[in-house]
Amino acid sequence: MKFAVTLVSALALAAAASMAAAQNPSTADMPKAKVKAGYKAPRAADGHAELEGIWSNATTTPLARPANYGDRLVMTAQELSTTEKATQDRNARQNKNTDTKTIETWKTEALKPDTTDECRSGSRGAACGYNAGWTDPGDLVMRVGGEPRTSMITFPANGRVPPRLATAPRGFVVEAGEGSAERGRAGQNDNPEGRSLGERCIMSFGVSSGPVMTPQLYNNTYKFVQTKDTVAIWVEMVHDMRLVRINAKHRTDGVKPWMGDSIGWWDGDTLVVETIGFNPKQNLRGGDENMKTTERFTRVAPDRLHYAFKVEDPTVWGQPWGGEYEFAATNGIYEYACHEGNYGLEGILAGARDEERQAAAKSNQASR
Repeated sequence: MKFAVTLVSALALAAAASMAAAQNPSTADMPKAKVKAGYKAPRAADGHAELEGIWSNATTTPLARPANYGDRLVMTAQELSTTEKATQDRNARQNKNTDTKTIETWKTEALKPDTTDECRSGSRGAACGYNAGWTDPGDLVMRVGGEPRTSMITFPANGRVPPRLATAPRGFVVEAGEGSAERGRAGQNDNPEGRSLGERCIMSFGVSSGPVMTPQLYNNTYKFVQTKDTVAIWVEMVHDMRLVRINAKHRTDGVKPWMGDSIGWWDGDTLVVETIGFNPKQNLRGGDENMKTTERFTRVAPDRLHYAFKVEDPTVWGQPWGGEYEFAATNGIYEYACHEGNYGLEGILAGARDEERQAAAKSNQASR
């Protein structure tokens, strides 16, 4: 009986592998995971590699490579040391006790724009929404296979998203991140619906949930829950839930869900996920309705999950682009209670109404 059960399991895995081959995704140019020597991923109930757990992609490594690195993917030992020491020094500076002068003059200082380096969003002045006490973007350079990386994007060779085609549809390059100065657009302050999905607590700020999944200012944690039919990725920024239907076909009912329509299959111990049919109201890296993403998830060590991604949209970019990084195992998820205390959205709309009243008053005075 034990032999029969084993044989059935083997046949089931072989059938799944055959299905994966039949789907034939264009993954040849995607980075491949390097499994730690001697490591074998634990097995789920259906015999596939177990990806379940809580993972974090917090890091100081950006998605796109800074131009000063050119085509170089890996940092030198000196660059790594300098970069991480700068982060440690900043943390020490920002975590020290507030100086006496600031404490004594805080009522005056609070009325001024925040220009300190605690604006972890990268913004300054009025756009500085969070200081270091509220953020946790990561302190370490991303390692992949032990190599310190200059960017998450690995192709094209310069580590950057290719230029948009001249014929590409107009639109925002990316959903505004929390704490960043959002690019203006007509009517954005007329109603709540004109503001970003993140500000309205509908989807994550930036593109935490993806695809492609990238870290933000804080809360860079993901919980994977796995069955033989579905892999759920819980993204607690802003409590998004990605559902990957295993060995399924893309939906044909015309519905375009948040985060797109994701189907997956197993390629050995790697979960391959293909996503199309993105909701047009969700801006993902500036892609259009024809955008397709392919992701590969591979457990490479007890505490590391390799993530490779590829983005294709021939109406927006002249070539595919993609890359890789590694999630690190972590212990827990902090609830993102987005609506509670969301006075920012109310303030934005109230401020716009006040500007309209002031403009109307000036117009009335000018007409007299």
